[in-house]
Formats: sequence, structure tokens, C-alpha cells
Amino acid sequence: MPAANILVSETPLVLYALRRADDALILGHRLSEWCGHAPMLEEDMALSNIALDLIGQARELYTYAAKAEGKDNDEDKLAYLRDVRQYRNLLLVEQPNGDFAQTLVRQFFYSAFADLYWRAMMASCDTTLAAVAAKSEKESAYHLRHASEWIIRLGDGTDESHARAQSAIDHLWAFTGEMFTVDDGERALIHAGIAIDPGTLRGRWLATLSDVVSEATLTLPQNDWMQQGGRAGRHSEHLGHLLSELQSMQRTFPGQAW
Repeated sequence: MPAANILVSETPLVLYALRRADDALILGHRLSEWCGHAPMLEEDMALSNIALDLIGQARELYTYAAKAEGKDNDEDKLAYLRDVRQYRNLLLVEQPNGDFAQTLVRQFFYSAFADLYWRAMMASCDTTLAAVAAKSEKESAYHLRHASEWIIRLGDGTDESHARAQSAIDHLWAFTGEMFTVDDGERALIHAGIAIDPGTLRGRWLATLSDVVSEATLTLPQNDWMQQGGRAGRHSEHLGHLLSELQSMQRTFPGQAW
């Protein structure tokens, strides 16, 4: 029989770890879809390696979430046996790859935030989260540098590459505001010194984006309206299709081991 959904006790700490783990897992899976399809061999390897970094982050965070919950869930169950509404990732990371420009703009927006976020989280009073942050920041710094170089190359390249990059920025911009929102549970963790307030990172995030986008001869939208919902389990139709592929083996053959 197909595996049933698990139940998770979503205390503030568990939910906090799951949100960051889900971000990494879903974006890692999206990038893995480029394996064998990237425009050049070197980029095929680069995107695959970034995907592996993100999935490694997800594993550490899922393991920590399972430990914090204190039940019989583990990283595999949390990754593969939750219903779509139980995923709390950003809407940004579940958006389809689209063309190469859209993939790189999505990565640029996320990595510019993640680099600042993990660097700040190194000061967390939670030693496990601080250790995850120390490792993740080194990876996210490379992810940001890689994406930034491509944004400049695409924006300041041909007329077509410029148009595609600008179209991707315009399309994905509305999904970026969710990175800086918090709810009451997360706010309590911030007050306790466990988490950091992402809202304090927005100015530096915008400065990073502005510098790169300006060099790329592109422009950032001025629209302040933002999509919301992923953190609360309200997702686009894209996540369900992604999870059907991601979870297919575990759902069909539950508990199998290599």
C-alpha cells in the first residue's frame, strides 16, 4: 500500500526548522531538474552541485526538526511523507524553472537573501542552528556569486538574453516579499535569540540586488505588492506536481533501503 501522510507536531522551533529545510529541499529539487539539460556541461555540473548543497542543508534541518519534535519522524519521513499543505517553503522556490534566465533570477533572489540570513544566524544561541548556519553561509556565498555573474552576463549580453532576464525579474519579483515576513511563533524565537528577524536584512538584500542588476543594465520593479502563503502551507499548483515526482518512490515503496 502507498505510504500514508505523517503527522508533525509543529511547535515554533519545529516549524521554524521545517520552513528552512523545505526552502532548501524544494529549490534543490528544482535545480536538479536541470541535470543533463543545462546549456553547457560546466553549468550542468554547477547547478547540480548547488542542488546538492541545498539538499545537504535540508537534511541537517530535517534531522534537527525531528529531534526537536521528539517523536518517531526522521529526515526521510519529513521530506517524503507530508501532504502538500504541510510544506512551508517560500512560494519563490517552488516556481518552475522556465528558461535559463528565470532559473538564475530565482536563484539570485533567494541566494542574496540566504547569504545574509545564514551569516546572521551564526550568532544564534541555538548551537545546532548556528552550526548549520556556519556551513550554509559558505555555500550560499558561492551560490550568490555564481548567480550574480550569470545575471550580469545575461543582462549585459544579447538583446534576447537581456529581454529574458528582465522578464524573469518582473515575473518573480512578487514572490520575494515572503522572505522577510514572520508570524507570532517565529517572533517568539527571535526574542529568545534563537532566530533572527529577516526584516532587518531587507535593506542590504535590496542593495545587493541593485548593484548587480544595475551592472547588468536591468531594472528592479517598483511594485510593492507581494504574493504570500507558502509559509502558512498555501501553495501554487506547481508544488503538488513537484511533490508527486519527489515523493513517488517513497510513497510507492515505503521504507525501502538501498
